[in-house]
Order: sequence, then C-alpha cells, then structure tokens
Amino acid sequence: MQMEVDARRRTALGKGIESLLGPRPQAAEATGKPLEIALDRIERNPNQTRTRFDEAKLGELAASIRATGVVQPVVVRELPGGRFQLIMGERRWRASEAAGKTTIPAIVRVVSDEQAMEMTIVENLQRADLNAIEQARAFERLGREFKMTQEQIAARTGKDRASVGNFIRLLNLPESIQRLVEAGELSYGHARALLGLASAERMAAAAGKVMALAMSVRQTETYVQGLMNPEGRGAKRRKVDLAAAADPNVREAQDRLQRRLGLRVRIEDRKGKGRVIIEYSGVEDFDAILNALGEAG
Repeated sequence: MQMEVDARRRTALGKGIESLLGPRPQAAEATGKPLEIALDRIERNPNQTRTRFDEAKLGELAASIRATGVVQPVVVRELPGGRFQLIMGERRWRASEAAGKTTIPAIVRVVSDEQAMEMTIVENLQRADLNAIEQARAFERLGREFKMTQEQIAARTGKDRASVGNFIRLLNLPESIQRLVEAGELSYGHARALLGLASAERMAAAAGKVMALAMSVRQTETYVQGLMNPEGRGAKRRKVDLAAAADPNVREAQDRLQRRLGLRVRIEDRKGKGRVIIEYSGVEDFDAILNALGEAG
C-alpha cells in the first residue's frame, strides 16, 4: 500500500490531473512501478497543445538525461499492436532521443481517448513556459471539445476565471499578431492592449508600430487608447472625451475598464450621473463583458 501511495505522489503533476481519472484501473495498477519502454514504440500525442519547443532548453535537458537519466517517468497509454501514445512528458521523450537513449521509464495508464486528450491539455496548461497563444488555444479547446464553461476550465486548471476569458480572447487577434506572440516578439500584455482596436487591419498596423518603436506594455495601452479616442471626430465625441479627461477619477475608471475588458469604453458623466458605453465587435467580446459583469455581481 505504501508503494502505491509513493508512486502516486511521484507521478502527480499538479492540481486537476488525478481528478480527471478517479481511481486508477486495476490493469494499470498491476505494473506496480514505471516500465522501461522503447522510445520507438511511443508515438507523439496528436492533442499536444505545445507547438514550440525551446531547442536550447531541450539540449540542456538531454545533457541532464545523458548524465543522470530520466528522473520523472512519462505517462503513456497502450495502443493496438504493442505501441504506446504519450499523454504527458513530450519534452522528456524528445530529450531522451537527443541524448541517445533507446528506452524511457513510463507509467502506463488505462484511459479513454477523451480522458487522454483532457489530461494532455490540462497538464500543458500547468507548465509555466507555455506561451500565451498556446494557452489560449488550450483553454478554447477545453471549452469546445468538452463543453466546459470558463468557470469549469478555471476550476480544472487552477486558473482564475477572468484570466481564462482574457486568454481565449487573444484568439480574436489576426494570425499575424498571434504568430508574433508565439515567437515572443509581443507579450501577452501587448496583445491584450491591441484587442481594444475594432478591426484586424488596425490591430496589425498598430502592432507594426509598437514593434518598430519597441513600446512597453504601458506605452502600447496609451497608444491604443489614443487610437480609440482620436480628437476631431465630432463635437459630441470631443465633449464626452474632454469631460472624462477633466475629472481624473472618471478618466481613471474609464482607462481601467478599457484595460480590463480590452474593449473601447466611454464614461459620460455629468455631476455624478451618466452612462457607461462599452463597444464590442463580436459574440466573444459580448461574452467577455457578461463574464466581467458576473464577477462584479
């Protein structure tokens, strides 16, 4: 019994993984400990969320494996014909190949296609080095494939619900900007700020200027707010913007709402009375507003 508890502790990968499976099936328990499985019998998981692997870090891991072996077993499931499919541990699998290893320690789990997919996605979301777009796609896939609400995704992955919604909204960015975020040329903060613009063309043009001038996230937020609130677009618009700017409290509240939602927000205030106008360009934006209002309630 103690060996079973110790094995379970060694293979725990964070909040949420064990809850996907419940008690382990007897067939998986029968092995008692990790098995040495030939690398060429293991197939890559087609549901892998990670699309980019840092070659330098893989090289460091390969050197470590060459010297001391694989410390933490990978997790696989059995396929027909004596083959296996990775569920968790692709970096260790890749690094082991690079280190010249022929086998790798692996724990075999008996899981369905759906369980394997969910485990892979959730495990990747618990990795600190997943880029923002990879996280966004993983969250979106959990919602689409498993019909999870943002609250359920947050609970399953240990994330904040608002963060889940904000990441998913990054998929509204043009593909060109998503690629820049994936490559690390624009940060999550830059991407969120650019979402405030109304069209893909304006986002792409703004992203080009942000990169050309090496703007910080705060500078990008200010720049985007300027694009969303340009001068000279009619007397009413000027009057509203000037009124908001005249009261620093109103202006601060307006800016905070815009940063929080990533949408254009106007507060029309007249002696403590007025209205808040939030502009949105699609169903995803509208859902983000509802989620934010739900949190405030």
